[in-house]
Amino acid sequence: MPVLVDPAPSAPKAGATVRVKICGLTRPEDVAAVAASGAAYMGLVFFPKSPRNISIDTARALALEAPPGLAKVALLVNPGDALLDAVHDQVPLDMIQLHGQETPARVAEIRARTGLPVMKAVGIADAEDLAQLDAYAKVADQLLVDAKPPKHADLPGGNGLAFDWRLLAGYRWSKPWMLAGGLTPENVAEAIRLTGATQVDVSSGVESAPGRKAPDTIRAFVSAATAPRPPRL
Repeated sequence: MPVLVDPAPSAPKAGATVRVKICGLTRPEDVAAVAASGAAYMGLVFFPKSPRNISIDTARALALEAPPGLAKVALLVNPGDALLDAVHDQVPLDMIQLHGQETPARVAEIRARTGLPVMKAVGIADAEDLAQLDAYAKVADQLLVDAKPPKHADLPGGNGLAFDWRLLAGYRWSKPWMLAGGLTPENVAEAIRLTGATQVDVSSGVESAPGRKAPDTIRAFVSAATAPRPPRL
């Protein structure tokens, strides 16, 4: 049975728990580590150029390992309908994450086609990039604010790059959002403090090598992200 993913989680009060997404799981032991850490979401990547790419059969097996309450998210990059339908039909999912150049119209189409909540990732490098978030907020259930990849990069995300988090200070959108890009156990608390993020996403920042999740680092990241903190002034 799908996890009931709240498309509009409320902003936590001081000391409340931040939701964490661990993306790019490839092995059953990754699912076990994520579940044990208390993370809210697990991400499964369907993008051949990524070291975290998995087959639909592997994704199905991993999704079936997830305990109740751990939301299963499929990361897709400019998916065609054939891939979208295959993933949706064969993998028990709770959310679709779009990480390519999908237009707002395509986001709305995918949301209607699958009947699942959709999170749209938007790369940020400077203040001018923030305008895109307003357009996607009209059609997506959630936003993922990530670092814009370098020109000619093979991966649209998961590059371990951060952006100037101060760009997000004071910004609020009509839809809930998640912070990504270069987050690690060492910097996630500061990123939350500067941005006011109530949800964070990490992939390469909890790996021992590309595509190899490290359980101890996952635990450290979730602990740092969810530790009680004083109210923002």
